[in-house]
Amino acid sequence: MTSNLAIKLREGTKKAHSMAENVGFVKCFLKGVVEKNSYRKLVSNLYFVYSAMEEEMEKLHSHPLVSKIYFPELNRKASLEQDLQYYYGNNWREQVAPSEAAKAYIARIHEVAATQPELLAAHSYTRYLGDLSGGQILKGIAQRGMNLSEGEGTAFYEFKEIPDEKAFKAAYRQSLNEMPIDDVTADRIVDEANAAFGMNMKLFNELEGNLVKAIGQMLFNTLTRRRTRGSTELATAE
Repeated sequence: MTSNLAIKLREGTKKAHSMAENVGFVKCFLKGVVEKNSYRKLVSNLYFVYSAMEEEMEKLHSHPLVSKIYFPELNRKASLEQDLQYYYGNNWREQVAPSEAAKAYIARIHEVAATQPELLAAHSYTRYLGDLSGGQILKGIAQRGMNLSEGEGTAFYEFKEIPDEKAFKAAYRQSLNEMPIDDVTADRIVDEANAAFGMNMKLFNELEGNLVKAIGQMLFNTLTRRRTRGSTELATAE
């Protein structure tokens, strides 16, 4: 019995995927505009989201459906802890807390784990497949945008236990397709994946205000420096 779930997820989330990529914060990020304070808040939120997801996946790893997409090598909690230590320092645990959007996202993960565990496939697919697909590109953008050295603040994008990401993604999609589910369940998983994209968009939207302020401050500082330099040049000429 095959469900073709991977194909249904890809086709059924195209619109939500496109919408997520067009959120202001993401568009700025993809263009190389990365503000460190906003970015570290995103890392903090992702830490709480992945912690919840990985906690539930571990508890349900023997579940007949969840077991099909249980791959501990995908886990991001430890790598996010490394990044949080870089951005916040050794006492990072005392400084971070989930935002309102993150709290809602986390609550949904715990809810589906308790009531409809098969829907965890939607959350796993939405986050991990995206991380694997664009990880190295996003890592490069983050490094250039924040002037990071190799190995600083980008552990999230490193899947050290997955040497061949392309082969792994193919195996993961095959596991999705082999989940013993009917069409109704597959459709519910697709609906949940679209909801997960929406939850991610809310995480990004929360950061837009901070990003706009930071960009405005950067522009102000640049203009101020130019005016100061111009006044100095004028005074020298006189």
